[in-house]
Amino acid sequence: MIKTIKYTEAEPRKNPHGVDARALYDHKDAMASHLTLKPGEQLKRHITPVDVFFYVLEGKGIVEVGDEKKEVDKDTLIESPQDIPHCWYNESDEILRILVVKTPKPTKGTKVL
Repeated sequence: MIKTIKYTEAEPRKNPHGVDARALYDHKDAMASHLTLKPGEQLKRHITPVDVFFYVLEGKGIVEVGDEKKEVDKDTLIESPQDIPHCWYNESDEILRILVVKTPKPTKGTKVL
């Protein structure tokens, strides 16, 4: 049986960033979430104990990984290695939607800086 989920049907989950974050996939080997950042919203700088990649689904934003910041837009994949501080900023006038994939699934929590 094919399992499907639309991000609009996933329940938003509470997070330290105060943004719309929804779990889409939770498996022993990986997890995927959907983030929506409204204009002016941003994540807090944080460190994830596993590798992460982001895929911009809609809009444009500024991604920060380590000491680098770069403006990226729709259909861009960004890698963020484990234990490196990272962050997202939506300084545009439009919604920014991002698919976040962590692999392997973290066994420790994210550290907010």
